Amino acid sequence: MSIEQRMIKVNGVELCTESFGRPEHPAILLIHGAGHSLPAWEEDFVRRLVAGGRRVIRYDSRDAGLSTHYPAGAPPYGLRDLVADAAALIDAFGLVSAHVVGMSQGAAVGQLLALDHPGRVASLTLASATPGVPGLEQPDLPPMSAGLQALFAEKAPEPDWSDRSGVIDYLVEAERPFAAASRPFDEAGMRAMATRVAGRTKNPAAQVTNPFMIDAGEPWRDRLGRITAPTLVLHGTEDPMFPIEHGRALAREIPGARFAAMERTGHEVFPRAQWDVVVPAILGHTAPR
Repeated sequence: MSIEQRMIKVNGVELCTESFGRPEHPAILLIHGAGHSLPAWEEDFVRRLVAGGRRVIRYDSRDAGLSTHYPAGAPPYGLRDLVADAAALIDAFGLVSAHVVGMSQGAAVGQLLALDHPGRVASLTLASATPGVPGLEQPDLPPMSAGLQALFAEKAPEPDWSDRSGVIDYLVEAERPFAAASRPFDEAGMRAMATRVAGRTKNPAAQVTNPFMIDAGEPWRDRLGRITAPTLVLHGTEDPMFPIEHGRALAREIPGARFAAMERTGHEVFPRAQWDVVVPAILGHTAPR
């Protein structure tokens, strides 16, 4: 499987992109969550989509991986800038539209992309998402788990960001509380992922702090009924960040959206145990209509 890596300048920033598959195939744009970078979408997962006849594009958002980064604690951009970046990347690849797959904060970007740039979104897949602004209290939906609330209340000490081994340990432990409790935490797999991430991230301190500090702008839950892109909502049954009711509510509020639960899955990028379910679901959802 050939990989084309490009640094693309859009909206005054440089974004690192990787594309896989044949240019003439339907394009899927993968948008990672806050604190992650493009390796969060594992190559084996991408290979399965490519084998299904898709062109796949993954990229580092601002402050992630090899893309433009800013001092930790001082991000000069907001969520709407990330939306504008995604739209500009679709243009930069010469696409009329793309099938957008977003996870967590990437799903928030996907919702706004479908609302504000509907012509760019051929279909929408939203994973581990909440309807509207992440982090905004929604009285009709359950809060994050008590364990996560305690974790956020007692911020873990930061590592020495110049110590690669310490950064890898930090990245592994940062993911542990978000995984499903009903299956063993895949420490070996997560450590391999963290090693790849640490090896290509220009500013790990900025990557794990700045995306959580950005201004989301005006809430948009009341606009979800205007989304016209065919939408698939995927949600873990054990998500401690956004309990599964968030995913069900999101699917109800987007016209015609389909909902699929991911068993034994927390607030995490599709675990390998779910690929046999998730990949066919995405391929079916992105098939020509």
